[in-house]
Amino acid sequence: MARVKVKRRGIKIPPGYLLLLLTVISVLLMVLTFTTDVVPTIFNGIAGYTFMPFKNGLTEISEYAGKRADDFKQVREVISENEALKAQVDELTQENDRLIENRFELIELRSLLDLDSEYEEYEKVGARVTGKDPGNWYSVFIIDKGENDGIKEGMNVIAGSGLVGIITKTGPNWSQVRSIIDDESNVSGRMLNTSDNLIVYGNLESIKDGAIEFGQLSDSDDEVAVGDKVVTSYISDRYLPGIAIGYINTIEKDPNNLTKSGTLTPVVDFEHIDVVLVITQMKEENIIE
Repeated sequence: MARVKVKRRGIKIPPGYLLLLLTVISVLLMVLTFTTDVVPTIFNGIAGYTFMPFKNGLTEISEYAGKRADDFKQVREVISENEALKAQVDELTQENDRLIENRFELIELRSLLDLDSEYEEYEKVGARVTGKDPGNWYSVFIIDKGENDGIKEGMNVIAGSGLVGIITKTGPNWSQVRSIIDDESNVSGRMLNTSDNLIVYGNLESIKDGAIEFGQLSDSDDEVAVGDKVVTSYISDRYLPGIAIGYINTIEKDPNNLTKSGTLTPVVDFEHIDVVLVITQMKEENIIE
């Protein structure tokens, strides 16, 4: 059976009719736009479904960006304020440190003033410690006054409430002090209440317990007791008389039953010495013997 081919033909609209149709539609839309709300409503609906979500999205993004910008601005302001506060705290800390240092220096100066008044019969020169031997204790140390200030070897040095030691070396603007706690030091002392003589020995081991040793105390009447004061004696060939050394801490009889020995608590804090007074009067110049 033979196939019959059917040739389809499309409907062709002449260009003139198409142009006329579009013109008529345009005119109708214009008339409806100016005379009714139909066309604006349709376009508004289309815009509502197409453009409004996009607009709302842009608005939210803009608001979020603005909020983030404000947050970043606040963070920068907080960081700037924090840095300013840190600088202020550092300044106040330094000022507080200076005040504390000035306070301790004032206390030291008052202590020296009291000490100067206590031994007003002696002329003195104030000096500051500038160096010391290694370790915690001021057994041998350097001060910032020397020959140019009239300092000589053999001059007595005081601080705190009494005797520190003696000048052993001098330079133009410095001097070396050997304190009474040094192992090579010994001082002729006497009991203030009984006038019994004794020898105070330096000992860097015993000072770790806050005490120094004494011996050769002839206390036949057992009058010396814990707490009694020890001062430098008149018979010392290096130390001026009457300078406080310390207080009896422990006391016991020696094996010979003739003398006593023990420890005493010094009147000077040999772990902290910053300023001292050098007595410029030498022992041989002292009238009282």
